[in-house]
Amino acid sequence: MGKNRRMKIARVEKDLSQEQLAAAVGVTRQTISMIESGRFNPSLQLCVAICRALDRTLDQLFWEEEAE
Repeated sequence: MGKNRRMKIARVEKDLSQEQLAAAVGVTRQTISMIESGRFNPSLQLCVAICRALDRTLDQLFWEEEAE
């Protein structure tokens, strides 16, 4: 899943660890890890919180389709 890779790249660009992002959005580090690896589908509310923490839009992180 490309969307999860984009989230990881955005997190690294912000110089945040999984733990720091998790604390910022009120979830566990394991949840962030599972989202990035494509094993967990976050709620819209969590997607919005992650976008705010990473200064990205929903389109940039979650909804934009990649060419296959």
